[in-house]
Amino acid sequence: MTDAEYVNIWMRPERPARGPKPAYSRAQITEAAVRIADAEGLEAATMRRIAAEIGAGAMSLYRYVPSRDNLVELMTDQLMGEIDVTGMPSGDWRADLTRYADGLRAMWLRHPWIATVQRSLPSFGPNQLLLIERLMGVLDAFVPIDENLGFVAMLNSYIEGTVREQIGSAGEVRRSGLSESEWMARSGPYVDQLVKSGEYPIFTKIVMEARQPHLSRDDQFRHGLQRVLDCIATALPSTAESRPSERAPRAK
Repeated sequence: MTDAEYVNIWMRPERPARGPKPAYSRAQITEAAVRIADAEGLEAATMRRIAAEIGAGAMSLYRYVPSRDNLVELMTDQLMGEIDVTGMPSGDWRADLTRYADGLRAMWLRHPWIATVQRSLPSFGPNQLLLIERLMGVLDAFVPIDENLGFVAMLNSYIEGTVREQIGSAGEVRRSGLSESEWMARSGPYVDQLVKSGEYPIFTKIVMEARQPHLSRDDQFRHGLQRVLDCIATALPSTAESRPSERAPRAK
């Protein structure tokens, strides 16, 4: 294949068929890039910085990773490998999906720069492929493949939406120079004014009656996750439902 025909990094052989053994590996480059992004954000993970990190010449790295898009593909696939799907499917679909959801959320929170990655086309790296096999294998015996795709998309949308909001809120609070509790306390007088105005009955109901805003981030996430799983359960045959003793505990 010619260079123009490589639409993702996984189609490109890591080692040339001929010539000396490469001095570096994609794995070394990817690990260095992730370390830099974790410390300083995705934009800081340039070829120049990565080269300095591993002691190489910046231009030489393009032999291993030809483009920025290729680098991001490698980085995101490495993060997918942090989600433990060992033993899935276990036979308890609710426990498996809960475990996956917790793992994906934890990965995003460890590497918040992943929220800035703008990629829609799949690249089918090895860790992503393993996730597809294990995650979609959880419901494969119970629903057609198109239904399975829809449920996984719904689950991922919930997980990524909530964790993006958490990461975004943390960034806003950090930029404000206040703690989250301090920010909420300073907003109190304005919230009181809105409630007393009588013009916003639904907002008032949220302020006065809702429990969710007062839950921890973990409990908020688990509460919403169980509702998503309940929706999935309605479309599954009764034989797929986990035994009560095996279910993940619901948020209180």
